[in-house]
Amino acid sequence: MRLWLPAERPTEPPTGYKIAHPMLSQDGARAGFTGVSLGGALPYGVLDDASCVYGRRHRPPARLCDCGFHCVHGREAAEALLCTAEHRAAVLLEVSVLGAYIRFERGFRCARQRVRTATVGPCACGAPAVALADAGWGRPGWRALSAACAGCVRARASVSLAGFARLAGQGLRVIAGAGAGRPVPDEGFGVPELVAEAALLQARLDWFQSRLAQLGERGEHGEQG
Repeated sequence: MRLWLPAERPTEPPTGYKIAHPMLSQDGARAGFTGVSLGGALPYGVLDDASCVYGRRHRPPARLCDCGFHCVHGREAAEALLCTAEHRAAVLLEVSVLGAYIRFERGFRCARQRVRTATVGPCACGAPAVALADAGWGRPGWRALSAACAGCVRARASVSLAGFARLAGQGLRVIAGAGAGRPVPDEGFGVPELVAEAALLQARLDWFQSRLAQLGERGEHGEQG
């Protein structure tokens, strides 16, 4: 005989934490995320329902299957995953656990989730991120993104942090982290987002100006020859 834990009926959705890769659709009209392990081949939206990664017809989370959205109870446990080499480019998500869920010692497995906050780590060079840029890999119809500072974004396909939040919708908040997933303190509502947008535009302008200057020099040398 099996003894199950009593059913929970919380007054508000539990909070969980996880890491994922930000994704941008091929046409640039939608933004979402993809997991780092099980289910990583299936990008999901800010508010989404889980499906069985094995193609079975049961409703997630089934007790005898691994399907469903996974997350851990504590922020620090999720941050620890960002230390591994294969997960350095992932972002930290704070999620609301919705629908049916199964509670485990370290976290939840649920049928539905809402991503409330995405904390983006620093650029690979160590500078704070102002954008999410093409990471060089993806899924069919989706490009993976990674943190980029104003100096490193250059001509790579990218979207600002605020732009990613707008494309993702559902009230998602995207924050630039100060290392180890820790958020940078806000300087006022809307100010960090505007500063990041301005830095990204300036970086692109500087890159285009440098390219125009190079083309101009080549043209002059061609005329002299």
